[in-house]
Amino acid sequence: MQPIVCYVTGREALGSEASTEKLLARIRVAVAAGADWVQIRERDLTARALLEFTKAAIAEAGSKSRVIVNDRLDLALAAGAAGVHLRGDSIPASAAVRWLSETGAPMEFLFGVSCHSREDAIKAEAAGADYIFFGPVFNTPAKRKFGAPQGITRLSEVCGSVRIPVIAIGGIDESNAAECLRAGAAGIAAIRMFQEAEEAGLKAAIDRLHRGE
Repeated sequence: MQPIVCYVTGREALGSEASTEKLLARIRVAVAAGADWVQIRERDLTARALLEFTKAAIAEAGSKSRVIVNDRLDLALAAGAAGVHLRGDSIPASAAVRWLSETGAPMEFLFGVSCHSREDAIKAEAAGADYIFFGPVFNTPAKRKFGAPQGITRLSEVCGSVRIPVIAIGGIDESNAAECLRAGAAGIAAIRMFQEAEEAGLKAAIDRLHRGE
């Protein structure tokens, strides 16, 4: 199966004056370059603003990329997003799965969970998660609060412990993404790799990842 490449948005990393319009422009670039998923991770937006932004992102993505909302299950469903991604400190995965079942979410709706250990990954799979994010694999400012980098060896252990897709996150860039795939990851997720690259270079990098290189 072709590796999954996910752009996790981070408006604050675009600068203090970054607007949602500027972020939408980056989403447009990411989608054009071949990103499979776009995860909306804009925690400072109000519920109304996040809902409207998610709808705009879905319009930008069209049929080319799947838009997933970070943590806000209610807004993900209201906006018609392709899925929701729960943080490690969010509601229990089992509760989210039960809520999705009771609300009649679309069958193709994705449910993912951030995990920082092998035990977390096993629990997420048992609860019914469709995929997990595991990290931070490498050193990155955004993930330092979760402790030291997990490294490739632990990533490989997690990939071998669950049957659902494991997406590597944390310090992922063009120089180390292929290493994550060789360790067994089903894909990679990144912020800076998408926000700091020009479209042509990003497309070339994603093409190589899709080939497993």
